[in-house]
Amino acid sequence: MIGGSEGASPIAPVDLAQAAIGPGMAIFSQYEAVLNQDGSRMQVADALILINRAITEYLSPESGSFDNDTLFCSAWFEQYGWSKGPFGEADVLARAKGTSVDGVVEAGVVESGGGKVRLLRWKEYPADWDPTLDDRTPVWEALPHMIRRLNEDGESAAGELLARMPEKGEPLRQLAYHIYTLCERAGWAEDARAYNELIGAWHAIVTASYEVGHKGESLELDL
Repeated sequence: MIGGSEGASPIAPVDLAQAAIGPGMAIFSQYEAVLNQDGSRMQVADALILINRAITEYLSPESGSFDNDTLFCSAWFEQYGWSKGPFGEADVLARAKGTSVDGVVEAGVVESGGGKVRLLRWKEYPADWDPTLDDRTPVWEALPHMIRRLNEDGESAAGELLARMPEKGEPLRQLAYHIYTLCERAGWAEDARAYNELIGAWHAIVTASYEVGHKGESLELDL
């Protein structure tokens, strides 16, 4: 389980590919031969490509029930990263994802001006953000706030923030893995590290969120 079971740490993004290769190759090795779609014998290198492709597909926001703003941001990030891109392309992509450039600007995840659009880095997000007071909160917006809270205030503070939006827990974790993978492939070590650290601390963050109570409510325990 990527996220880890209760009482166990999740698989760190840096170890995810290696962790998936073992079980994948175990299945591959059970058979005398595995065939490609064209009937040719599949080689080990081909199997590894398919395993890594499956990881990417699973972690991609396109495979889950993510909001339209997040789908836009993910696709834009894959193409431009943190760099500026043409407004025209952003407009076309946003419409295709069921949102608009004005919408993602309103959500606070992009900057638009001078015919250019760019995604905001986590350090550019406001430090006093409260999801319960935000009426447009895509998962893409919540993730950098979690990273900022973890980096600046620690696991307990990140847990307090997660407690205000518990329904976003699994999407946040999945998106963190996805963005980490993209950053690693692009060679952005500093950016990748932020997402890796969030996943590494995820169990402690979730535990802290339950200690404070989801959305500020006390949790009832069966004694």
